[in-house]
Amino acid sequence: MTTAWIADFLDQLEARGIPAREAPAPGLAPARLVQVDAADWGRLAHAARDFECRWVAGWGEDGGDDLLVNACFEKDGAYLVARAAVKRAAPTLPSHAPYYPAADRPERHTRDMLGIVFHDHPDARRWTRHQAWKDTEYPLRQDFPVAGNRPAQTPPDDGYGFLRAQGAGVYEIPVGPVHAGIIEPGHFRFQAVGEMVLNLEERLGYVHKGIEKIAAGRDAAGLARLAGRVSGDSTVAHAWAACMALERAAGVKPPPRAIGLRALMAERERVANHLGDIGAICNDVSFTFGFYQFGRLREEWTRLSRSAFGHRFMMDRVIPGGVAADLDVQAAAAMERQIVSLRNELGGLFNILDDLPSLEDRLDTTGYLDPATAKALGALGYVGHASGVAFDVRRDAAYPPYDALKVEAPVFKYGDVAARVKVRARETLASLNIIETLLARLPEGPIGAAWKAPAAGAEGLGLTEGFRGECLAYVRFDENGRIARYFPRDPSWLTWPALEILIRDNIVPDFPVCNKSVNGSYSGHDL
Repeated sequence: MTTAWIADFLDQLEARGIPAREAPAPGLAPARLVQVDAADWGRLAHAARDFECRWVAGWGEDGGDDLLVNACFEKDGAYLVARAAVKRAAPTLPSHAPYYPAADRPERHTRDMLGIVFHDHPDARRWTRHQAWKDTEYPLRQDFPVAGNRPAQTPPDDGYGFLRAQGAGVYEIPVGPVHAGIIEPGHFRFQAVGEMVLNLEERLGYVHKGIEKIAAGRDAAGLARLAGRVSGDSTVAHAWAACMALERAAGVKPPPRAIGLRALMAERERVANHLGDIGAICNDVSFTFGFYQFGRLREEWTRLSRSAFGHRFMMDRVIPGGVAADLDVQAAAAMERQIVSLRNELGGLFNILDDLPSLEDRLDTTGYLDPATAKALGALGYVGHASGVAFDVRRDAAYPPYDALKVEAPVFKYGDVAARVKVRARETLASLNIIETLLARLPEGPIGAAWKAPAAGAEGLGLTEGFRGECLAYVRFDENGRIARYFPRDPSWLTWPALEILIRDNIVPDFPVCNKSVNGSYSGHDL
């Protein structure tokens, strides 16, 4: 990680006539905070793009007379948070979306939730509201009740302006939001000719949970529990990011053993999800042998997690100041034996995946996402790694204990479903190596540090590498030591748009496997 670019970037802002004031924000460290005028918000993004910064996340906050808007950027493993204030009476800002496609949906979400209007945004359609509140109401403003002002029945959101199918032989296929399986609701609108997909639009947000709203007023422990439910398959990654933000804001340092156990849980979470995903991709191309075998291995893996930590998915195991469950000698030995067995089985299974012609026919060249598009979207995790984007928070913005470990992040440039399977396979094997190292080096000592109330207004930023990629959490405390603002950004915000692009020019029957190869989280998106 190098922060040298930030000074150069601030110099460039000054040269462009953009006043940027660096503000002290110890809880955001290692990120740095700069404040700019609202009128310069768009020019800031333009300069950041020219400086080859990655747009990470954007969120807003009700600051009373002013509404605050934040954007996080990254380059060379160093993070910069930019902030501007707009008057509540006329909350208008330039958009970052003309320079960063990744800002499109987050800005629309901010508009729906806070009423901040991005006047040159390329898409005026609402994103999160779904008619559940009036278009003059904004749930994240302090005067909006937690329970909302619900009508007797929410009217159908049937006026969303999807692209219309036009031309000879072009037809439209609506899929969802209710699906035939048990997956969460999401609507997909295809335009196709024959079996060839011309365009796909997604409509998400059907299970909006009000995470950001109901976080306000919680204590630190309650916020950690909520964070673990942003996306249940990434409960460790999100809880760790939230606790990292809480601890930085409060100046609490977890003990070394707790840090090691958090990483152990995070790597077990990564392995479980990759095994499940590989099996599900096999299932979507009717390779049921692979589906059953990887599903069996995932089940055995999660059962040991339950035995060791008390929960199959290790939910509520990461808490402010440390962890809620220790690892005994017997469980550690069982993990070591399981790794030996799993590595042996995976060797044979991965050889089958590599050598089976029917799989090659269905996965190779299917769902291609070119590296330039992946970079423009800010796609990370296995989606980005399969398309040449190498960034991994554990290695490139390393946090303890990864700063003392060797982290392998496999990267391919093929950009297809097969590459996304290969990334998962290589990451699984790499995680087994990390787990072995963590077990061998796990220090003795306590598993938690005493919590202390932070100062009023203290804020913190947490960044972890979940199995889908970079997870971000921002927190701010109020004067009573409770949460005033919590914002989680799941990697799915950046990979769902990739699905719309990579499905083009593929046949309709290949949509399920393309979709599963991305595996965006509905829950992680539908805050």
